[in-house]
Amino acid sequence: MQTIKSDKEENLEARAQLFKALGHPMRLLIMNLVLTKARHGEELAAILHLNPATVSHHLTKLAEAGLLEARKDQYYQTYSLAQNVLQRTLDEVIRLPQPDLRAQVTPDAYREKVLRIFFKRGRLKQIPSQHKKQRIILEYIAQEFEPDRDYEEQEVNRILVEFNDDVAWLRRSLVEHKIMRREHGIYRLNPASEEV
Repeated sequence: MQTIKSDKEENLEARAQLFKALGHPMRLLIMNLVLTKARHGEELAAILHLNPATVSHHLTKLAEAGLLEARKDQYYQTYSLAQNVLQRTLDEVIRLPQPDLRAQVTPDAYREKVLRIFFKRGRLKQIPSQHKKQRIILEYIAQEFEPDRDYEEQEVNRILVEFNDDVAWLRRSLVEHKIMRREHGIYRLNPASEEV
Protein backbone atom coordinates (compact mmCIF):
# COMPACT_ATOMS: atom_id res chain seq x y z
CA MET A 1 0.00 0.00 0.00
CA GLN A 2 1.44 3.34 -1.05
CA THR A 3 1.69 6.01 1.63
CA ILE A 4 0.86 9.59 0.76
CA LYS A 5 3.49 12.03 1.93
CA SER A 6 2.55 15.35 3.43
CA ASP A 7 3.65 18.64 1.83
CA LYS A 8 6.15 19.12 4.66
CA GLU A 9 7.70 15.69 4.07
CA GLU A 10 7.90 16.33 0.31
CA ASN A 11 9.49 19.72 0.97
CA LEU A 12 12.02 18.14 3.32
CA GLU A 13 12.89 15.46 0.78
CA ALA A 14 13.40 18.06 -1.95
CA ARG A 15 15.81 19.96 0.32
CA ALA A 16 17.71 16.75 1.10
CA GLN A 17 17.92 15.94 -2.63
CA LEU A 18 19.49 19.34 -3.23
CA PHE A 19 22.31 18.61 -0.76
CA LYS A 20 22.69 15.05 -1.99
CA ALA A 21 23.10 16.30 -5.55
CA LEU A 22 25.81 18.72 -4.39
CA GLY A 23 27.46 16.08 -2.20
CA HIS A 24 29.84 14.85 -4.90
CA PRO A 25 33.03 16.78 -5.75
CA MET A 26 32.57 16.26 -9.50
CA ARG A 27 29.09 17.78 -9.37
CA LEU A 28 30.47 20.84 -7.62
CA LEU A 29 33.00 21.21 -10.44
CA ILE A 30 30.21 20.84 -13.02
CA MET A 31 28.14 23.50 -11.22
CA ASN A 32 31.11 25.88 -11.30
CA LEU A 33 31.65 25.29 -15.02
CA VAL A 34 27.95 25.78 -15.81
CA LEU A 35 27.90 28.89 -13.63
CA THR A 36 30.20 30.68 -16.10
CA LYS A 37 28.19 29.64 -19.20
CA ALA A 38 25.73 27.05 -20.47
CA ARG A 39 27.50 23.85 -21.55
CA HIS A 40 26.66 20.48 -23.07
CA GLY A 41 27.68 17.10 -21.67
CA GLU A 42 30.44 16.32 -24.17
CA GLU A 43 32.08 19.69 -23.54
CA LEU A 44 32.02 19.04 -19.79
CA ALA A 45 33.38 15.51 -20.30
CA ALA A 46 36.31 16.91 -22.32
CA ILE A 47 37.08 19.60 -19.72
CA LEU A 48 36.87 17.16 -16.78
CA HIS A 49 38.54 14.23 -18.62
CA LEU A 50 35.60 11.96 -17.83
CA ASN A 51 33.52 9.51 -19.79
CA PRO A 52 30.46 11.33 -21.31
CA ALA A 53 28.14 8.74 -19.69
CA THR A 54 29.58 9.57 -16.25
CA VAL A 55 29.04 13.30 -16.87
CA SER A 56 25.51 12.58 -18.08
CA HIS A 57 24.81 10.71 -14.83
CA HIS A 58 25.98 13.71 -12.76
CA LEU A 59 24.03 16.18 -14.93
CA THR A 60 20.87 14.13 -14.44
CA LYS A 61 21.28 14.20 -10.64
CA LEU A 62 21.80 17.98 -10.68
CA ALA A 63 18.81 18.54 -12.96
CA GLU A 64 16.57 16.29 -10.83
CA ALA A 65 17.47 18.38 -7.78
CA GLY A 66 16.38 21.51 -9.64
CA LEU A 67 19.90 22.96 -9.84
CA LEU A 68 20.29 22.77 -13.63
CA GLU A 69 17.94 23.29 -16.55
CA ALA A 70 18.35 21.45 -19.84
CA ARG A 71 17.39 22.67 -23.29
CA LYS A 72 17.87 21.23 -26.76
CA ASP A 73 20.52 23.05 -28.78
CA GLN A 74 20.80 21.47 -32.24
CA TYR A 75 22.27 18.00 -31.56
CA TYR A 76 23.15 18.63 -27.93
CA GLN A 77 21.39 18.96 -24.62
CA THR A 78 22.74 22.18 -23.11
CA TYR A 79 22.70 22.70 -19.35
CA SER A 80 22.50 26.02 -17.56
CA LEU A 81 21.98 27.07 -13.97
CA ALA A 82 18.31 26.99 -12.93
CA GLN A 83 16.83 30.44 -12.40
CA ASN A 84 17.22 31.87 -8.90
CA VAL A 85 18.90 28.68 -7.67
CA LEU A 86 21.70 30.64 -6.00
CA GLN A 87 19.46 33.37 -4.61
CA ARG A 88 18.36 31.38 -1.54
CA THR A 89 20.52 31.54 1.55
CA LEU A 90 21.71 28.39 3.27
CA ASP A 91 19.47 29.29 6.19
CA GLU A 92 16.41 29.36 3.89
CA VAL A 93 17.30 25.97 2.44
CA ILE A 94 17.96 24.11 5.69
CA ARG A 95 15.42 25.73 8.02
CA LEU A 96 12.79 23.12 8.81
CA PRO A 97 9.10 24.04 8.73
CA GLN A 98 8.62 22.92 12.36
CA PRO A 99 11.29 23.66 14.99
CA ASP A 100 10.36 20.53 16.97
CA LEU A 101 11.50 18.32 14.07
CA ARG A 102 15.11 19.28 14.79
CA ALA A 103 14.84 17.88 18.31
CA GLN A 104 13.72 14.50 16.90
CA VAL A 105 16.73 14.13 14.58
CA THR A 106 19.74 12.37 16.09
CA PRO A 107 22.79 12.54 13.86
CA ASP A 108 24.61 9.25 13.36
CA ALA A 109 28.08 10.29 14.53
CA TYR A 110 29.61 6.84 13.96
CA ARG A 111 28.44 6.73 10.35
CA GLU A 112 29.76 10.23 9.69
CA LYS A 113 33.11 9.30 11.23
CA VAL A 114 33.43 6.18 9.05
CA LEU A 115 32.59 8.16 5.90
CA ARG A 116 35.12 10.86 6.85
CA ILE A 117 37.86 8.27 7.41
CA PHE A 118 37.32 6.22 4.25
CA PHE A 119 36.32 8.88 1.71
CA LYS A 120 38.41 11.73 0.37
CA ARG A 121 36.92 14.15 -2.16
CA GLY A 122 34.14 11.71 -2.97
CA ARG A 123 36.49 8.76 -3.57
CA LEU A 124 36.77 5.64 -1.44
CA LYS A 125 40.46 5.73 -0.55
CA GLN A 126 40.53 2.39 1.27
CA ILE A 127 38.17 -0.55 1.69
CA PRO A 128 37.47 -1.18 5.40
CA SER A 129 38.07 -4.67 6.75
CA GLN A 130 35.24 -4.57 9.32
CA HIS A 131 31.85 -5.78 8.11
CA LYS A 132 29.97 -2.92 9.86
CA LYS A 133 32.15 -0.25 8.22
CA GLN A 134 31.84 -1.93 4.82
CA ARG A 135 28.07 -1.80 5.20
CA ILE A 136 28.17 1.94 5.91
CA ILE A 137 30.31 2.75 2.87
CA LEU A 138 28.23 0.47 0.63
CA GLU A 139 24.95 2.06 1.77
CA TYR A 140 26.47 5.47 1.08
CA ILE A 141 27.54 4.43 -2.44
CA ALA A 142 24.15 2.78 -3.09
CA GLN A 143 22.49 6.21 -2.81
CA GLU A 144 23.73 6.84 -6.37
CA PHE A 145 21.34 4.18 -7.69
CA GLU A 146 17.68 4.85 -8.31
CA PRO A 147 15.16 2.57 -6.60
CA ASP A 148 12.92 0.43 -8.82
CA ARG A 149 15.35 0.66 -11.75
CA ASP A 150 17.31 -2.10 -13.47
CA TYR A 151 21.00 -1.57 -14.22
CA GLU A 152 23.20 -3.53 -16.57
CA GLU A 153 26.64 -4.40 -15.22
CA GLN A 154 28.30 -1.77 -17.42
CA GLU A 155 26.04 0.96 -15.97
CA VAL A 156 26.81 -0.23 -12.43
CA ASN A 157 30.54 -0.11 -13.21
CA ARG A 158 30.28 3.46 -14.56
CA ILE A 159 28.71 4.61 -11.30
CA LEU A 160 31.02 2.62 -9.02
CA VAL A 161 34.27 3.68 -10.72
CA GLU A 162 33.52 7.23 -9.54
CA PHE A 163 34.10 5.95 -6.00
CA ASN A 164 36.86 3.36 -6.40
CA ASP A 165 38.63 1.49 -9.21
CA ASP A 166 37.86 -1.91 -7.64
CA VAL A 167 34.37 -2.03 -9.15
CA ALA A 168 34.29 -5.84 -8.99
CA TRP A 169 34.64 -5.80 -5.18
CA LEU A 170 32.05 -3.02 -4.83
CA ARG A 171 29.55 -4.83 -7.10
CA ARG A 172 30.04 -8.16 -5.35
CA SER A 173 29.81 -6.56 -1.89
CA LEU A 174 26.62 -4.66 -2.71
CA VAL A 175 25.04 -8.02 -3.56
CA GLU A 176 26.59 -9.89 -0.59
CA HIS A 177 25.33 -7.24 1.82
CA LYS A 178 21.89 -7.56 0.15
CA ILE A 179 21.85 -3.86 -0.71
CA MET A 180 21.46 -4.82 -4.38
CA ARG A 181 20.43 -8.01 -6.08
CA ARG A 182 21.74 -9.50 -9.31
CA GLU A 183 19.58 -11.64 -11.55
CA HIS A 184 20.66 -12.70 -15.05
CA GLY A 185 23.29 -9.95 -15.16
CA ILE A 186 20.84 -7.21 -14.15
CA TYR A 187 21.34 -5.28 -10.90
CA ARG A 188 18.62 -3.63 -8.84
CA LEU A 189 18.46 -2.01 -5.40
CA ASN A 190 16.72 -4.10 -2.79
CA PRO A 191 13.85 -2.43 -0.95
CA ALA A 192 14.96 -1.28 2.51
CA SER A 193 12.84 -3.97 4.16
CA GLU A 194 14.83 -6.73 2.42
CA GLU A 195 18.22 -5.39 3.52
CA VAL A 196 19.88 -7.28 6.35
